[in-house]
Amino acid sequence: MPPSDVDELTVPTAERVAASLRDEILSGALPPGTSLREAALAAELAVSRNTLREALRLLGVAGLVEQQLYKGAVVATMSEARIRDIYLVRRTLELRAVEESGAATVASLDAVEAAVRVTEAAVAAEDWRGVGTYSLRFHGVLVATLGSPMLDTFFHGVTAQQRLAFAAVADEGTLQEPWTARDREICDLVRAGFRAAAGAALRRYLDDSERLLVRLTKGT
Repeated sequence: MPPSDVDELTVPTAERVAASLRDEILSGALPPGTSLREAALAAELAVSRNTLREALRLLGVAGLVEQQLYKGAVVATMSEARIRDIYLVRRTLELRAVEESGAATVASLDAVEAAVRVTEAAVAAEDWRGVGTYSLRFHGVLVATLGSPMLDTFFHGVTAQQRLAFAAVADEGTLQEPWTARDREICDLVRAGFRAAAGAALRRYLDDSERLLVRLTKGT
């Protein structure tokens, strides 16, 4: 598993392990229902089983892991109620980020542009799993313009939960392809300083995305 972005010198080992597993969930490498077997994971990550258990507990608190009878810890499956809660959080934080974007640093706005370009490159390569991951990272970078490391960490967990909701769709290309142009629209409006228009575009995006994922979760 790739190392997390978490600072290894300052963050407890269990939190680093949790962050690494969360990144794997966000990338789509650990889909819903994946069994997280303690012995194998502890050996792979070179940590004690007690440390791994604490990491799994942290992921459970974050809604990314659940305990199942006879199976132990597994990657969580997203329900309709959880999806609606995810979008409540996303509207709260992302729309606030757009409202406050006039005070964002040049570097943070440049990061928003760079995140969209990565998503567009994944579309060009028809890397649809990557598109889903990079689009969520774009929205995370948008929230990061608020300048709050605590919100960044929290929102990263939220987007990892959203990634699990994508598993309801067998053909991820069909799911992901339409959204990149809308990410680009939001990015361009934010960078141009058209905050009201950007907020309206973002709200439509989130409303449409929520409706689609709820419908897919219901199997309709």
